[in-house]
Amino acid sequence: MQENKPRNLHSSIEKATRDVQTTNFDSTPIITTIDGVEILSPVIHNDHRGRVFEIWNGKNDPNSFWEKPVVYSYMFSIRVNQIKGWGLHEFKDDRYTLIKGEVLNVLFDARTDSKTFGMVQRVYLSEQGNRSLKIPTGVWHCNINISETEAMLVNFPTKVYNHLAPDRLLLPWNTTEIPVDLTQFFPVQHMSHCKCCC
Repeated sequence: MQENKPRNLHSSIEKATRDVQTTNFDSTPIITTIDGVEILSPVIHNDHRGRVFEIWNGKNDPNSFWEKPVVYSYMFSIRVNQIKGWGLHEFKDDRYTLIKGEVLNVLFDARTDSKTFGMVQRVYLSEQGNRSLKIPTGVWHCNINISETEAMLVNFPTKVYNHLAPDRLLLPWNTTEIPVDLTQFFPVQHMSHCKCCC
């Protein structure tokens, strides 16, 4: 039930947008997921020496994140106040695991035959929560470092990198082809210093 508008407020409220619900009554997040996107939060084992968590358990389970075999892997990083993307693969999935930092991944489903075509999804990967993200073929993705240190990730794409014909399409971070304004994810004072890259 909508409450009555408060009285005696500045006219700025007429330009304001109302916050949207992000959690259910039991505090679980409300998540709208692009078809085929998967997010994992691995169990992290801590003791006095440090921490350990599994990235891949050695099994290619047809009903899991690792349904396609592990064939190739590499590490990449994103410097502070940097953006990588937009990028899209036509023939392979990406399977990211965050090692250090915090990254906002913004996804856009460009598959016209997908039941979630045109959907935008945000996925936060952090050392305190979700660590692994599967991005299906045909989904644009942009990676934004939102931490104060260089972010480091490992990728296990489902196909080996083809040096002669890389399976990677690119758009600039501020393209109008994708209905997302990435500047909304940075404080105003930071965007002027952001050296965004593809």
